[in-house]
Parts: sequence; structure tokens; C-alpha cells
Amino acid sequence: MLEKFKQHLHHNCPFLKDKKILVAVSGGLDSMTLAHLMHQLQYDIAIAHCNFKLRGDESDADEQFVKNYAIQHQIPFFSTHFDTAKLAEKKRISIQMAARDLRYEWFNKVLKKQQFDYLLTAHHLDDMFETFLINLSRGTGLDGLVGIPQINENIVRPLLIFKREDISLFAQKEKIKWREDQSNLTIKYHRNKIRHEVVPILKELNPSLLSSFQNTINHLKNSQEILLNHINDIKDQIIITEIKAVDEQIILKIIVEKLNRLSHPKNYLFEILKNYGFTEWDDVTNLANAQSGKIVLSKTHRLIKDRDFLLLTLNPNIKTAVIEKNQYEISTNTKSITSPIQLKFQSLNPEKVNLKSISENSILVDKDLLKFPLILRKWKKGEYFCPFGMEGTKNLSKFFKDEKYSLPQKENTWLLCSENQIVWVVGKRPDNRFRVSPQTNHILKITLDNEEIS
Repeated sequence: MLEKFKQHLHHNCPFLKDKKILVAVSGGLDSMTLAHLMHQLQYDIAIAHCNFKLRGDESDADEQFVKNYAIQHQIPFFSTHFDTAKLAEKKRISIQMAARDLRYEWFNKVLKKQQFDYLLTAHHLDDMFETFLINLSRGTGLDGLVGIPQINENIVRPLLIFKREDISLFAQKEKIKWREDQSNLTIKYHRNKIRHEVVPILKELNPSLLSSFQNTINHLKNSQEILLNHINDIKDQIIITEIKAVDEQIILKIIVEKLNRLSHPKNYLFEILKNYGFTEWDDVTNLANAQSGKIVLSKTHRLIKDRDFLLLTLNPNIKTAVIEKNQYEISTNTKSITSPIQLKFQSLNPEKVNLKSISENSILVDKDLLKFPLILRKWKKGEYFCPFGMEGTKNLSKFFKDEKYSLPQKENTWLLCSENQIVWVVGKRPDNRFRVSPQTNHILKITLDNEEIS
């Protein structure tokens, strides 16, 4: 097994060579074998152990066992303790889900703090098959059937090509010590019930079950690759905007008419939006034919019907560590600002103004009509202004509607104000009340960095 493992890493995981590797070790057969293999091949490894405090003294004994192994082999060791049951109750999730969330969150912290390149876990072929059956029993798409990925960003599972039986025989031959988790024998957990009651019957029906399953997974992965290539081609046809989400900027802009021409719009929407947390797929599908302004929310994102498009943005209700200021003051001597948007301020002599220097992102205003400090802020419902080039006033909401602003564009609009009067709907239209006239003695030129407006 050692030679097969070595060749597997050489051909499929060559990037692990000369990298700092963190190995997740519970103390059980699989993870102790993985630690042994990596140590034997002289990779630069450290061991990470989670004590979930679920089995009292047994959990503490597992931790001490793994620690002793690390000390004996002079391998750096990291451990942590969790009140797993309390978290599961608080979040109203299963013990298994709570333990999974806790360990991967902690692993990521250790990876970042200690500057490890990769995390290795000891999942093997039997684990993949059990996951396949669990997902199948609950209902799943192709992603749930292709099993556990061997490489997922910085997480690597190098034992997936091995059966549990292969690992056990190798461990016995090498006299590798491990600890048995008695909770793995109980059938009260879904996975254990499948492992101890379902899988043995399937293996009885087909002694080559796992080999057949491995072939099936390879076929499914090939089919998945074909599907992904097709989805990418379709995305090129129906998505006209795809940018990194900053604040509330649009991530995806889907053309509804082209989407509806497809044979199965719901399936395409699922493939395009499946990584954004949506669960109510009927609502997502119905949104394509809903009235403009309708919204479907996930925990992290929102999908908005905006006339002929579906717009995907971040969910604005997500609380971030940084609280955005409501408004910014700009003093009379300010030359430029860089936050929240980039604006430049330049005083000009009316007799020397070069109108050719004025771009669509610049305005000229009568500085003497301004009351400082100027205020830069987001717009509010019910506000109005006097659009330059028009007679009278106009409600901002009506202005946005006429300009065909999407909801994210409205939310990202900044106003430059003099006291309570709008000087500029930034990047769009100045106010007529501050226009330059023959009587103007001092001109202020205000310029916007266009890249700051979505």
C-alpha cells in the first residue's frame, strides 16, 4: 500500500511535495494510517486533533493518544476542544453537522495562522460510497452523486482510492496503533445504519461492489465535466454581466428572454445559482416571469427581477464586521476623497474655464452657492431635485425609474449635497440650482472616478 500511495501522490498530488501540510487525525484507523504514510514518505506534516467532548474520558484519551504519537515521531501537534452538544442544540442541527462545522472552521484558522499550504483528511472509498448512498436516499443532483472530491481547494483526501479493508490490512501489517470509537458501532446515526446494515447486503449481492462503484463515479465525473462545459457555454449566451461582488454590485445579470428559450430553464437556473444558497427553487424559477421588483432571498444572496433581467447580488441584510457610515463631510479646502467613492475637487477661474476639459464624469458648479461642509450620502425615499436641463423638480424615485435603474443601482447611488439640497446625483445628473451662470465668480469642478460607480 505504501508504494501505491506514493505513486498516487506522485501522479495526482505532486503539488504536495515541499509544502507545509496539516493532517487531520482523530486517532482512529484511517487517520492514523494516513499520518503514518505521510511520515514514512517524509512529507513536512503537522497533526491537528479535535476533541469534541462527546465521550467524556474516552475523548480525552483519544487526544492524549494522538499527542503521544506526535511527540514520539517529533511531529508538530495542534489540538482544540469543543462543546459540540451545546452548539448543536443552539443551532438546532445534528451532532454530526455541528462537529463538521466546528472542525473545518478550526482547521482553516490553523492553516491560516500557521501558514500551512494544505489540509489532508483520511476519507477513503467506503466513506465515499456511504456518502453517495446518504445523498441518494435524501434526494440529490449530480453533484451529490459524484461523491467526495479528492481535491477541494486546499483540502486533499489522498486515501479515496483505497478501501477500508485495504487500510486495515496495511495497518495490521505495519503494526500501526489506533483507537476504536465505540460510537461508530451504534446504528442510531444515519451513516452508521447505512454502513452496518445496508452496505453489507449490497456487498453480498455484489462482492466487487466498491470496484463497480469506483467505475460508476468515474463515469459520473466525466458526465459532470461535459455538463459543466455546456453550462459555461449557456452562461456565455444568457449572462451579460459577471463581476466580483463589492458591496451591493451585481454578480450576475441573466437575460430572461434567452433563459426562457432554453428547454429546461429551471435546471439551468439551478446549475447557475446552486452555489449561492438558494433553496426555494420554484420561487427562483417563477421569478423569471414575475413583475419587476420581485425578490427571492437566500442567507447570503438575493435574486431580483429587474425588467428583462434577473440580477444576483449579495444579500444586503448580511451584517459585516465593518459598519458603513451613513454620510461623509467634505470641507471647503478638500482636494480629493477616496472613500466611499473617489471624487476630486478643483477651483477654477470662470475666465479660464476650458469646457473641453469637462467629461461626462465631471460637473461645474457655482462655488459661492454651496454651503460647506458638503455632504456625501446615500439617497432617501421621497427626495427630489431639480435636474440640470429641465424645468422644475423631479422625485428621485421617478428619476431612477425613467433612467431604468435596477435596485442595486439605486442602492449604490450617492448624492452630493449642500445642506439638504442635492448638488449632484453622482455620476448621473447635476442639480440646476447650482449651475454656473454669467454672474458666477468662483467655479468648483467636481470629478468622479468612473470605476467607482456600478
